[in-house]
Amino acid sequence: MLDLTGKVVLVTGGSRGIGAATARILAGAGAQVIIHYGQSADQAQTLVRELGDAHAVAMGADLTQPGAAAALFQEALSWQGRIDVLVNNAGIAPSVTVDDGMDRWAGTWATTLQVNLVAVADLCREAILHFRERQGGIIINVASRAAFRGDNPDAMHYAASKGGVIALTRSIARGYARENILAYAVAPGWVRTEMAEGYLRDHAAEIARDIPLGDVVPPEEVAHTIAFLTSGLARHMTGATLDLNGASYVR
Repeated sequence: MLDLTGKVVLVTGGSRGIGAATARILAGAGAQVIIHYGQSADQAQTLVRELGDAHAVAMGADLTQPGAAAALFQEALSWQGRIDVLVNNAGIAPSVTVDDGMDRWAGTWATTLQVNLVAVADLCREAILHFRERQGGIIINVASRAAFRGDNPDAMHYAASKGGVIALTRSIARGYARENILAYAVAPGWVRTEMAEGYLRDHAAEIARDIPLGDVVPPEEVAHTIAFLTSGLARHMTGATLDLNGASYVR
């Protein structure tokens, strides 16, 4: 069992899915977790009650809004006076294709990039500035298999945003390692979460055929990977992307 006692971790999109699983595992290992939520305030508060006030606090922010990510980081600092690890997990995947109207196309691309990439970059910026004052820290960005192999025609914007997250993560790792600021990405394939539930149900046979391991990723496996990176036990892995996709895409 990892011992994360004394670490303060901000998890965006922490009220459900991968984020909630991550919050549970981090808190179970002794960390204090700031659970960010967008619209799921009730779920976030329920999770805080489950984990206990000493281990968790919930904070809301609408990451579709410019400036909200930076404000979230500053609010999160107020809880314990520091953040040791940033986990950028929040993301959206609305559908749009080239056959949709230009207004919908442009709006979907703009919103997806804002949440999945620009807000992530803003949070990374705040974290880097804070970590400099503390002689180091860890950033873990949740990307996707789609960053490497692409996605379906209705999700090109999602794949593009996650590709940007990978490039951002690698740039941070290369640029700030000398300041003891570490950056990693995790890249899941399909994960069994509420957000993916409908698609997984409707395409179960097709997805199973695509995954040599035969099943999609449980959110807890992603969370355990994040917890390991949070521990600081793999400093020289900075810049790496860890794949969790059942061998459906092997780099």
